[in-house]
Amino acid sequence: MSNNDIMKKLRVALKFTDDDIIEVLALVDFRVTKTELGAIFRKEDHPNFKPCGDQLLRNFLNGLVIYKRGRRP
Repeated sequence: MSNNDIMKKLRVALKFTDDDIIEVLALVDFRVTKTELGAIFRKEDHPNFKPCGDQLLRNFLNGLVIYKRGRRP
């Protein structure tokens, strides 16, 4: 399973929009545009497809922890 598949499944499971994902990534000071996100969620055979890197997935998961639990005291 690729990082793109994991991001797609998390987006559906959490019912997140692109804006929600950008908000979660902003919690860990990781900036990404809607265009870049759209490229990650495209099919692999699409000309504008972009593989999701480990850094993006890692920052999303760290931001998701803060989004759900809050910051550490």
